Order: sequence, then structure tokens, then C-alpha cells
Amino acid sequence: MTTETAMPTSQPAVAVPQAISDPAMMGALSLTETAADKVREIRGEENIEPHYALRVKVMGGGCSGFQYDLYFDEFSEGDNVFESHDVKLLCDQMSFMYLMGTTIDYVEGLQGAGFKFNNPNTTGSCGCGSSFSV
Repeated sequence: MTTETAMPTSQPAVAVPQAISDPAMMGALSLTETAADKVREIRGEENIEPHYALRVKVMGGGCSGFQYDLYFDEFSEGDNVFESHDVKLLCDQMSFMYLMGTTIDYVEGLQGAGFKFNNPNTTGSCGCGSSFSV
């Protein structure tokens, strides 16, 4: 008869990436205080793990050619990391080309509520406000 001793296994520590500290790049992607409050509220309601950050992404599609996507995700090699109002933002290199200088707000109005992208790089957008062209 053999006995096995359970060895404690340690989970590898999840590396929390550091935000860009280059003064020329700070603020290249940011949230308003209202949007940051909403992100923190969603994080709490959904019990999102602390090492996840808000990924800001541009994808092909939508009425005008590109559309925005926001979701909580883990850091991936090559991501740009920003911090705005104590919220970490992740952005891949391809998306960042389209998002540089963008501020994300959270608005509530008669037509509903949601995140609004104030992107200086766009040349047009559609009526729904969730897609854009460059």
C-alpha cells in the first residue's frame, strides 16, 4: 500500500502590467471620471478578478467599417497599458493605431445609456454611434 502526500501547489502569480509612464503617451487613451465610475460599478457587479483590465479594441465591421469593443481581459504580450482614473486599460497595437487620443465617456440620455468614444481619428460615423470610419 502506498501513500501519497499532497504537496501544496502554488498558483503562478498573475503579473499586473504597469501603465505607460512615457509623458508623451500618457492620456493617449483615457476614460472620463463618469466612465471610470461605470467601469468600477460593472467590475463590482460582475465580480471581475482584480488582475483583469478593460480591453479597448477596434474590430472590422459595423455600418461604417470599424466598430469599438470593450470587455474585461488579461494582459497579452504586446498590449499597451494605460491607467485612467485608477482603471487599467489594455489596447493591442493594431487597435491603438485607430484609438490614439481617444477619450471614452459614459452617457445616459433619452436614447439609452452607454459608452461614447470621442475619437479624433475618425472621418465619419453612422447613426447608431457604435461604428466609425477613418
